[in-house]
Amino acid sequence: MRQAPAATSTIVALADTELDTSAATHVVSSVDHPELTTRMSGHGVRGMWPLFLGLGLLMIGNGLNGAVIGVRSVDEGFTLVVTGVIMAGYFAGFLIAPSAVVRMISSVGHIRVFAGLASMASTVVLVHSLSVNAPTWVLMRFIFGFCFAGLYIVIESWLNELSTPQNRGRTLAVYMIVSMGGLGLGQMLITLADPSTFRLFVLSSVLVSIALVPVTLAGNITAPAVRLPEKVPARELARVVPTGVIGSFMSGAATGVVFALSAVFATAAGLSIERTAFFLLAPMVGGVVMQWPVGKLSDRFLRRNVIFGVSVAAAVVCALGIVVPNESSLMLLVMFGIGGALFPLYSLVVSYTLDWTAVEKTVGASGTLVRLNGAGALCGPLLTAPLMAWLSPVLFFWTMGAFFSVIVAFISYRMVFREAIPKEREVPYVPFPARATSGAFKLVSAPVKVTRRVGKTVSTQRHTHRSADDRFDTRGHHANGRDAASETES
Repeated sequence: MRQAPAATSTIVALADTELDTSAATHVVSSVDHPELTTRMSGHGVRGMWPLFLGLGLLMIGNGLNGAVIGVRSVDEGFTLVVTGVIMAGYFAGFLIAPSAVVRMISSVGHIRVFAGLASMASTVVLVHSLSVNAPTWVLMRFIFGFCFAGLYIVIESWLNELSTPQNRGRTLAVYMIVSMGGLGLGQMLITLADPSTFRLFVLSSVLVSIALVPVTLAGNITAPAVRLPEKVPARELARVVPTGVIGSFMSGAATGVVFALSAVFATAAGLSIERTAFFLLAPMVGGVVMQWPVGKLSDRFLRRNVIFGVSVAAAVVCALGIVVPNESSLMLLVMFGIGGALFPLYSLVVSYTLDWTAVEKTVGASGTLVRLNGAGALCGPLLTAPLMAWLSPVLFFWTMGAFFSVIVAFISYRMVFREAIPKEREVPYVPFPARATSGAFKLVSAPVKVTRRVGKTVSTQRHTHRSADDRFDTRGHHANGRDAASETES
């Protein structure tokens, strides 16, 4: 900011006011501000194709690896309890990775971290075929989850650096489609060879290794600095928005069951490899297809009511899964419905939490949500797999239905005893990708420079991208003068 010292307080006061249409204040165009021109015209979504291509290859390899391990675990005679621990190892590695990966990036840089983690992930996939025993597989899944959490952090930080306020929404949408579509496509590749051989492990390893090529050879990508967001304790978040805490954990538990045990259930139920592939693909397709219809409902009706309705629908679909014969084609519709409710439900919970969170704590709260969701994803398979072993594989649907029912019961209580947030205070729906890290939140909440001219003086300050909804100003205050941080859902 450049002005005489005596005018500093006046300029700051004017810059802190709401953007208006008066002649005294206006947003400076890219012609007026060369730095803004460079920032906004440097890269569009099409310029991010090396990152999206690398992400797509990683997710295809990830989806194939998870599907093969799920099927192969049953074929190798591992108990369902042991298989649940193996599959949960991925989420344990995912949970502990962020702080370690950020330190690695600070020490050696993005490219080296990405190359190292992708190489390690490719290697551990091959170890599955060399040492077929439960302890090795648990360890390899743990390392694989750690590596992929780090790879997500690197890619998300780059996407944030290359994005502009104009294309952040499109960037997040493409990120979600590529990640979930890649997972689904990878699971379909299980039909290319016999899962009992080493070939599918090799193919998964190759896909992960090839992901290095577009990312490391993209010369037009500048590696940004990466910092962990300021932590918001889970207890504080539970005090401010308990529905977000319950919803994030329970939807994470259901997500963990879908990702970890779908192939296990399909194999235990006697489905063919071809039908298993479609069984695994269906929830991914449902998640992508239903994000936008659910988002439209969320932006039109009270979000808490939409979360309640989607949770009820998810529980009902799980109940149908209990009674529909495994060999019936209706089972694919059941899995489509589960994915179509589950993945948008997490996005709804994210958006609902942002409704109640002060602007300056958005990214920190997002990190807490990701950890809660990851903890749920770890607990879900560890709880469900023993029940499937001791009672019946159909507990795959029973436990997911129970997780959704907890959300239904909790929101039912809230609807009776607590007022909903006014519709005009809700932020726009955020189609948030499953299993993304807190870095993806910055695509919708990261601060950007907003430059204004007061007379002949140019003033620059930082706003959040979602400040356009006029709910909060840059200091976290409500538009009507109340402190947003002091308002809680409780």
